[in-house]
Amino acid sequence: MVTGLLGGSFDPIHHGHLIAAGRALEALALDRVLFVPCVRQPLKAEGPVAPAADRAAMVALAVAAEPRFVLDTIELDRPGDGPSYTVDTLRALGARWPGERLVLLLGADAAATLPRWRAADEIVRLAELAVLTRPGAGEPAPRLARHVVATPAIEISASEIRARCLAGKSIRYLVPDAVADYIATRGVYR
Repeated sequence: MVTGLLGGSFDPIHHGHLIAAGRALEALALDRVLFVPCVRQPLKAEGPVAPAADRAAMVALAVAAEPRFVLDTIELDRPGDGPSYTVDTLRALGARWPGERLVLLLGADAAATLPRWRAADEIVRLAELAVLTRPGAGEPAPRLARHVVATPAIEISASEIRARCLAGKSIRYLVPDAVADYIATRGVYR
């Protein structure tokens, strides 16, 4: 079994995340992609805006139509509200599924910060690194990236989505319809 891992705040999840995961699924012949919402990203000063339960619910709604996309709350289920470290997640998944081939999916921007991550050398031993590139973005350092997956340039950002929600503007076509309905019904980001 070959499992891709796509982590992040998913605050909220949007079509850019889903398209990138779909491209990785195809290009790397993955059996599944785990979407792993974090508690808090260590290299970002601000934490997620939406509560963890809402972010997990939105991911579950977004991935429901693709059976090879799976929500995994491993980071949200840890005690405390400290930062989520990828190395801890990879260790736990390796213990959960001994012998599983893990592929860590990183956007080119996140891959560029990998040397600053906790136990970066161990991360690349525990999982193959696949960098999701955009047209016009530089290629990642070959020493870090075992795979490079070209993804389309889709300029959707979670911060833009949150700002549109706050301003009462439509987020249709930026997020799956079920996610837009959830945000509207629950008043997330208002």
